[in-house]
Formats: sequence, structure tokens, C-alpha cells
Amino acid sequence: MKCRSRQKILGAMGTVVVCLLGFAIASGQAGQEPKPQMAEEVFKNVQILKGIPVDEFMDTMGMISAALGMNCLDCHTADSDTSWERFGADTALKRTSRRMLLMVAAINKDNFAGVRSVTCWTCHRGDLRPKVVPNLAVQYAAPVEDPNEIEILPAPGGPSADQVFEKYIQALGGAQRLANLTSFAAKGTYVGFDTHHTKIPIEVFAKAPAQRVTIIHTAFADRVITYDGRAGWIAAIEKPLPLMPLTGGNLDGLKIEAILSFPTQIKQTFSQWRVGSADIDDHEVRVVQGTNPRQPPVNLYFDESGLLVRMVRFADTPIGRVPTQVDYADYREVSGVKMPFRWTATWTDGQTTVELTEVQPNVPIDAAKFARPAPAATRK
Repeated sequence: MKCRSRQKILGAMGTVVVCLLGFAIASGQAGQEPKPQMAEEVFKNVQILKGIPVDEFMDTMGMISAALGMNCLDCHTADSDTSWERFGADTALKRTSRRMLLMVAAINKDNFAGVRSVTCWTCHRGDLRPKVVPNLAVQYAAPVEDPNEIEILPAPGGPSADQVFEKYIQALGGAQRLANLTSFAAKGTYVGFDTHHTKIPIEVFAKAPAQRVTIIHTAFADRVITYDGRAGWIAAIEKPLPLMPLTGGNLDGLKIEAILSFPTQIKQTFSQWRVGSADIDDHEVRVVQGTNPRQPPVNLYFDESGLLVRMVRFADTPIGRVPTQVDYADYREVSGVKMPFRWTATWTDGQTTVELTEVQPNVPIDAAKFARPAPAATRK
């Protein structure tokens, strides 16, 4: 993968990977309507991926980018990073990608009853051109396990989901102490491709049972990620909309992250749980996968002590599911409850790390803090 060029583009475009299909912001679309706008209402030159919300459209671009190991400028014109409108120009790769999307859709329709069993990743595996010759080194090497695989195989003789969650609650400090924590306000630093690996200030506010807002103080404008207990948004100047509603797996994922701030209710969030095991960095972890009807699964990974060390959630796109991985570390005690002071989020168009420097428990937080944020605007 072309990591050096990828980081350059992610920094310039604020971790927005827009690869292959061509689109520029249509004039007059401010994205402030309560109902999420569809991709063709916001972008120009959308020919295949119509009728999906903007955030799902962007996830689709991330899926293509990951599958082909490419970034924005590999598929769009060389000057696309200077203006959103330049992404509307056609290129040979974008025209090819449209044919490939139709081909994959036809394969799934004709052979798998329309189920997305084949995706871009199935063949490309991070390369522009799928391999056609067997790789003997891969064939005879030890298999590489991916702990983020969606299918979780039960571990014979292992604990039940109830037992895993009970150990988790005890490791955090116990149910009573968790119940006594009703809110917190935190400060720290944020760093990633979009900050050119420079640490910038961040604030996190959370209120039980499931409200959370993150404010990232970037150089030109605040980026605000809000979940009010029901709906979620991202307000950011580098996004295709200054206020982008979150839908589908993105909204579900934001809800899970809010619930994990006060995790006593996590078990009730999903109707079914499966327990398996995997290895992360050569350490065995217990994997608990939650599922609900018509929703992507969520995987929770617990270490030997019972603490949560990873969460993987998925968002559906027309061409397959894309993962978001959050790794938790540096647990410290706050008002008798252990909380992660560092977490790293990795997804198809970026990687960021948050490190908290202070957490104030049980502070009053104005309800307006969790309201629908204002559209992002550059500081004057």
C-alpha cells in the first residue's frame, strides 16, 4: 500500500478517502436538513451509487481504497486535493471502477441470491490488479489469523457471555461503583494523519446512560462528533457536508461507543451473543460478538484481566462491510472506576490516537452539549 502518499492525502483532506467514482459538492447543498441527504443530492457525477446517505457513500469509497491499496489522487485527478469540485472529473480508473461495481453486483445476484458474498476485497486484497498466479510462500507459510473476522467460532469449554461481562464489570470496579459514575468531562490530545501527526487538544463529555460528544480543536475549526442518545452527527469543515448526519452502522457504532462509557448496559444492547477466542499481539483474548436483526455485528475483545482491549464494529455499504477498530489501553482509576486513558481508532481512511490527561467524574453537563451541533465553519 502506498502509505506515504496515503498519509499526504489524508492530511490534506482530513481523513476523507474519496476514491474512484467522481463527485463534487453540488451547489446549494448545505446538509442541514433533518433527513439525511442522498449521495446524488450532494455530489456530482454519481452514476452507480445512488440512493445511499452521504456517510455510507464515503464508507464505500473507503472500501474501494482499502481493497485496491490506493488513495484519492491515485484514482482522481492530480489536483483533486485542492478542491472538492475537482473530484467530479472523470478518469480512466473511475470509469473502470463503475464497470467493476456492476460486475460484482451481477456475480452476487446470479450466484448468491443477491447476498454480498463477493466484494472488491475478495479478489484485490490490497492490490490494483488481482493476483492470477499462486503464491507458494503464502501457501506453505503459517496461516495468519485475523482477530477481526466477522464470524466468531465458539471456544469449546469457554465461558458464557454472561460470565465474560461479569468479569468485565468487576475488572472495572464493580457494578455499584459503575452505577455511581453518571457523567464525566475529559481533556487530552488527539493525533493522526489528519493532524500531520501533531498532537492537538481534545475534549470528551459523556452522560449516562448513552450520551457522548467529542470536540477536537483543529487549527481552523472545531470538529464535533455527537451522539444524543438517539441520533448522531459529525460537524467538520473537511467533510463533504459541514454537518453530516450518521446513519446505519456508523450511527450504531457511535451508540456503542457512548454505551461503553457507562458499560453496565452493554449486555442488553444486543439480542444475541456468541463467545470465541483470538490472539492479539500474541496474547489470547476472549471475543464476544453481539448481533441484532438487520444490523452488522460488534466484536468486543477482553484480555485475561477482564478489561476491554478492542472493539470492532462494521458499517454496511453497497459493496460490502467496512470495519472500524478501536484499541483501548492505559486503564486508570477514576472515582473507583477504571477507564481507558488511551484509545486508537483505525478505519479504512485513517488512524487516530486519543490520550487523556485529566478526567473529572460526576460533573454537571448542560443538556445543550449533546444537542445537534451547528454546521462547522472556519474560525474568523
